[in-house]
Amino acid sequence: MKFSHLHVHTQFSLLDGAAAIPALFKKAAADGQPAMAITDHGNMFGAFKFVAEAGKHKNEDGTFKVKPIVGCEFYVVEDRFKKTFTREDKDKRFHQLMLAKNAQGYKNLSKLCSLGYIDGFYSKYPRIDKELIVKYHEGLIATTCCLGASVPQAIMRGGQDLSKAEAEFKWWLDLFGEDYYIELQRHGLPEQDQVNKVLVEWARTYNVPIIASNDSHYVDQEDANAHDILLCVNTGEKQSTPKAMDGDDDASQKGKRFAFPNDEFFFKTQGQMAATFHDLPEALDNTQMIVDKVDTLKLKKDILLPNYQLPEGFTDQDEYLRHLTYEGAIKRWLGNGSPVTPSAVEGQDAVKNGGVSTALDVTVHVERGNTGGIDSLDPKIKERLDFELFTIKTMGFAGYFLIVQDFINKGREIGVLIGPGRGSAAGSAVAYCIGITNIDPIKYDLLFERFLNPDRKSMPDIDTDFDDEGRQKVIDYVVEKYGQNQVAQIVTYGSMAAKSSIRDVARVMDLPLNEADRLAKLVPERPGIELRRVLHAPFDGEGSLKQKENLNSDEIANVKQLREILESGEPTADILREAEKVEGSVRGTGVHAAGIIIAPSDLTEIIPVCTSKESTLLLTQYDGKVIEDAGVIKMDFLGLKTLTIIRDALRMIDANHGIQIDIDGIPLDDPKTYALYQRAETNGTFQFESPGMQKYLRELKADQFGDLIAMNALYRPGPLEYIPTFIKRKHGLEKIVYDLPEMEELLRETYGVTVYQEQVMLLSQKLAGFTKGDADVLRKAMGKKDRATLDKMKGKFLEGTKERGFDPKVCDKVWTDWEAFAQYAFNKSHSTCYAFVAYQTAWLKANYPAEYMASVLTHSGGQIDKITFFMEECRRMGIPVLGPDVNESQLQFSVNKQGQIRFGLGAVKGVGEAAVQALVEERKSERGPFTTIYDLVRRVNLRAANRKALESLAYAGAFDSLKVQRAHFFHSAGEGKPTWIETLTRYGQQHQDGADSAQVNMFGEADEGAGIPEPAFPQIEGWSALEQLHYEKEVVGFYLSGHPLDDHRLEIKHLCKNTLGQLADLKQLSGMDVSLAGIVTKAEHRIAKSGKPFGSFSLEDHAGSHDFMLFSEDYMKYKLYLQTGTLLFVKGRAMERTWGRDEGQLEFKISSMDLLSDIREKYFTKLSLRIEAERVNEDMTRELASLFKEHPGKCKVNIALFSAAENVNVDLNAKGAQVAVTEALMDRLGSLADVEVRLG
Repeated sequence: MKFSHLHVHTQFSLLDGAAAIPALFKKAAADGQPAMAITDHGNMFGAFKFVAEAGKHKNEDGTFKVKPIVGCEFYVVEDRFKKTFTREDKDKRFHQLMLAKNAQGYKNLSKLCSLGYIDGFYSKYPRIDKELIVKYHEGLIATTCCLGASVPQAIMRGGQDLSKAEAEFKWWLDLFGEDYYIELQRHGLPEQDQVNKVLVEWARTYNVPIIASNDSHYVDQEDANAHDILLCVNTGEKQSTPKAMDGDDDASQKGKRFAFPNDEFFFKTQGQMAATFHDLPEALDNTQMIVDKVDTLKLKKDILLPNYQLPEGFTDQDEYLRHLTYEGAIKRWLGNGSPVTPSAVEGQDAVKNGGVSTALDVTVHVERGNTGGIDSLDPKIKERLDFELFTIKTMGFAGYFLIVQDFINKGREIGVLIGPGRGSAAGSAVAYCIGITNIDPIKYDLLFERFLNPDRKSMPDIDTDFDDEGRQKVIDYVVEKYGQNQVAQIVTYGSMAAKSSIRDVARVMDLPLNEADRLAKLVPERPGIELRRVLHAPFDGEGSLKQKENLNSDEIANVKQLREILESGEPTADILREAEKVEGSVRGTGVHAAGIIIAPSDLTEIIPVCTSKESTLLLTQYDGKVIEDAGVIKMDFLGLKTLTIIRDALRMIDANHGIQIDIDGIPLDDPKTYALYQRAETNGTFQFESPGMQKYLRELKADQFGDLIAMNALYRPGPLEYIPTFIKRKHGLEKIVYDLPEMEELLRETYGVTVYQEQVMLLSQKLAGFTKGDADVLRKAMGKKDRATLDKMKGKFLEGTKERGFDPKVCDKVWTDWEAFAQYAFNKSHSTCYAFVAYQTAWLKANYPAEYMASVLTHSGGQIDKITFFMEECRRMGIPVLGPDVNESQLQFSVNKQGQIRFGLGAVKGVGEAAVQALVEERKSERGPFTTIYDLVRRVNLRAANRKALESLAYAGAFDSLKVQRAHFFHSAGEGKPTWIETLTRYGQQHQDGADSAQVNMFGEADEGAGIPEPAFPQIEGWSALEQLHYEKEVVGFYLSGHPLDDHRLEIKHLCKNTLGQLADLKQLSGMDVSLAGIVTKAEHRIAKSGKPFGSFSLEDHAGSHDFMLFSEDYMKYKLYLQTGTLLFVKGRAMERTWGRDEGQLEFKISSMDLLSDIREKYFTKLSLRIEAERVNEDMTRELASLFKEHPGKCKVNIALFSAAENVNVDLNAKGAQVAVTEALMDRLGSLADVEVRLG
């Protein structure tokens, strides 16, 4: 007896299957089952991984231990296009199993599955109908399926009259003939007995083979509860809700939930199936009939590129690519036949000639078959181009390069801002010539490692950065060019991770939320960490949690707590056990953020696709990890916010200054830009804005673009430790040494420090004779920490260096250094591209600071903390950031004629884009800016800019320039009377209504609402500053015209270690001294039932707020501070609570509280300056002496000199110098790059 499961649901039957594909194959192989089919509900998400997993389980002769069969359990309806239903006329869906018999069957299965989404998707179901089945049934095997299928349903409905049921059966039999089977299932259900009895009779009557199945939804019987939990997650129910047993997965019975009737729906062994079907052994054997019929599918295919249409006169892609490359080479490197040197290009001003760069703007045309001036090119460049073109031709990559250059150049043509390149593709000279990249790989010694390894046959991976808005424009172009049915985005599978599985299971099993949260928080915060390993992996040794997950002692302690809970026998232990089982289940699908598929023909003819509410494009059913193996090309279209920031800054510069800047043509030797980097004033720029990077920038004092490339590569774990050496060698403070003299040529540019992957690759070739392919293998092995390959390569390296006469000990050291470094080593091509984008942002900030920072503020994602941070940066730069104004503001942040940044009207809550558009369009009309508030309401469209919008603008101060007090707008003459703004809008509307219906008077002039008096200004006092700030914060999210804490920035900077927002996660602050400042925004004094007084108050700072409670002695000690508007300095610690029901939980315990106005004198007692001895000079000494003299006071000054090279620290006597700590003094000291300042 040979039995195979042909009706199997995996985790890809979204939240209806709890069986992991590897576990299914493991059990099937161990049981000796010849084959297994995947038949997920309505989709083929798991099909590719299913077949790939089968390939991991093979016999010695290479045959499958378990033959994979691809199928699907479809939802069949009468009319797939019908999408409107009523209570009486419901969407009646029948289940239907179909298996792919051969390649044509797989193609038709994919087609049906795709059309179920494209044509038939309704609610959450992809639906097909008989019309489609008739059209695409070739190569498919069908069965009578389960109780939810049309034939069993007809049998159950028919009762004694089975004529309709028999007709339905015969329809399927007539269509599929010998490929139609009667499927029997036995789960102990009376309905199955009724149906099976009839099906067995028809099998004999019509000579149709019977097969047995078990409609498997989980691997083992003990997984039934975990599967039930998944069903509850799917429906949002709890397990305590009574089960509905009608088999309807919509759970139509009110107050009940969808559930399976028992625990029999598991992946049974052959022995268990034999026992179940002891009376029908042929039903088991007949599964082999299907297995023998089915061809072994080969889903992995060579990539098929879309057809790139060649221009007239060209018939060969390689020929056309060579043509474009040579044409581009002449444009890039030869200007009118004369060489353009790198320095000449670098020195040209990108804003000459009306702001358009002419550096590379040379129109050159090369006639087909005539290489023209290409032979004038530097022979080395020509040789490099010809080598790349030969490699591209040999590997069949020409079409790929042509497609990519086409959409990138089209993007530039339609005004999309495109990055200079990304990843190692920037090392391709061909890519540079044809416009894919904008970084000269010859000038910067860049390599495209794909061209080094002829054994690497997969397509190049050229990712492209676009500005966010432009990305969609380019995708639209691709769709228009290749067709809607040939372009798709890529599906992602949202699986249940460790923490989410605990929370989901806890909710379903009714565990209190705080308990679920406590359990989940014990799981270490590590990307991709598995609950299975957390609960069972060893703590130490090979493959341990310490080694593989790199858990620290605190995290190990939490894991031990989890394991104690697991072994405790408490209800929470069940939560962990079930969570471990459901972990990894696919709970839904999403859309890959960047990946785009371009197919050579209709995608539904190649792979299964689906649809999503998140995208107007088709979506592949296979994810990005396997999509190229399925035979279609994937390209990443990435939206880079930095490019959007640059784009909008350029637009503002053009609008304000009439200058159009070619950002790719800006000079790379701009003094202002390097001065900005040397001062480390990089907040808001790309890549170089972190505090750690800024520290090194001050020391580096970059003065050439190469310094930025190197820093971009070095600032990451591992290479980070090389930065001090790099900096000292650059400034001559440390001798440049090379392990071998032969290494100097390749390491000279980085002062003897290995910085880039390319250096390792080239050195391995030079020192050990590695081939280009060997060098690429080495790069990959180091990046992936592939120990086996590295050990093999090490032997080859040492053997090669020995043959060339190098010292074995030195070469062993070189290899050891590489292993330590290269696992984090960065690709120089990528580093150069991103350093260039970073330089562009720094250039804009240095040369057009207001426009650049306005764009940065616009694209801060509405995050209050970021906007506050960048507004503070503008203040430091001396750029005022003004509140919104109806006569100056745009939708987003903008810059006025005085070079001040204006807040965007669109950022004010309650003011929609329509209101902003109405205001801006009207003020730009021939009537000009608004002169008074009456002028505004008479002119602006009050349907778009309604009263609610005007109220929000008033709160935000947008009418201040019209000389109206904010309080006026909200004044009412008495209860039930309209506010002044209501009166104003009524006046404005009446005026506009009158103007619309005005008759021409005797002088030929329209009588526009004449006689309507302007509402008088209320005679009231304006709001207080604090009240005004309060309303600003309500409509904008933070204080605009100031902040109550602004006068205490110095104290906050030097005494406050924390912000109030950090108190939301006390675990991060456990055991630490915490100090923070804020304004009291709410205070309450109350009496407990016991008669004891207590209080609560809310404190707010620039970044957030927090609520505090004070009891007993603490309340009595600090109650006088609990007044709205009080500015406080608070110190305390995060400690475990020692009493009450929350014992053991962390709480913030206040240790002291002071008025903010008192702390400067109390805490600023010593000013410490730390200076590297080698950097002290006469100018610095004179500057410090002058500063001390200008700011006399009571704070003592201490100066410490240190020398890292000599390992010496010396405290100097500052001759009793005492200063007054002021913002002016601290700003001056902060501008001294070589001085570390600390107040204490």
